[in-house]
Amino acid sequence: MRTLLCAALLAAGLASTAHAGNQLDLAVVDRDTGQTLPTYADRGKLYVAGTPGHRYSVRLSNRTGGRVLAVLSVDGVNAVSGQTADTSQTGYVLDAWKSTEIAGWRKNLDEIAQFNFTALPNSYAARTGRPNNVGVIGVAVFTERTPVWRERERIAKEAARDAAPPAPPAPAAEMERSEPATGAAAPSRSLAQAKPEARAKADSLVRSERLGTGHGAREYAHVDETTFERASRTPAETLAVWYDSYANLVEQGIIARPVARTEPQPFPGGFVPDPPQRRR
Repeated sequence: MRTLLCAALLAAGLASTAHAGNQLDLAVVDRDTGQTLPTYADRGKLYVAGTPGHRYSVRLSNRTGGRVLAVLSVDGVNAVSGQTADTSQTGYVLDAWKSTEIAGWRKNLDEIAQFNFTALPNSYAARTGRPNNVGVIGVAVFTERTPVWRERERIAKEAARDAAPPAPPAPAAEMERSEPATGAAAPSRSLAQAKPEARAKADSLVRSERLGTGHGAREYAHVDETTFERASRTPAETLAVWYDSYANLVEQGIIARPVARTEPQPFPGGFVPDPPQRRR
């Protein structure tokens, strides 16, 4: 099966994730604002609020020391092949501890069609006759089967290490430098809150058409092909994030509707005003 090797992003400085798994972290990024979308929990699911017309990407971060295969589904459609999504299909391979952003539907090894938030009837899934699963982004994560030669090499290294005399302890400064900087690669799992200005608008919002993901403009995004043998036919884990517009999530009760309160004041006045002028 053809799989795609992702260009890695630097692990440092990643924003909070929408879904932190054991193998992979998943986040949704608004490309027009550059912000990682905050998440809202409701009945065991995580939701993000998309802005109609904005482009977005799916950020994937490998939390393991080995390669993983991420089969990405958007609105129930495989983001690489365009097939109705199934965990057995092709996907993206991430190297150990690496991150990448998937910003669109894969058209070829050099191009994507941008993901963008749009009304459900304009979504790629609906336009191709598959509207039933619009509104969810999912990733099935597979670990890699260890090749026989790698296993033999690991056993030989362990045997050589056991036979060798123990090395003297390293100075404290060297030990600190040798420790991997894991803090940046494991983003916070705390749920982000809505911005006050966004909440203030909620009362004036009217529920609109459900959001889906459109088939946007072409964009250069090169990937290479690689081989990947799954350790199991069953995913090591499956992550999912649901999405809709902010107004719709408020209407559904997923985002709490803010209440604008104007409390009465016992002494609302300031200084003594001038009296009205007399009429002549």
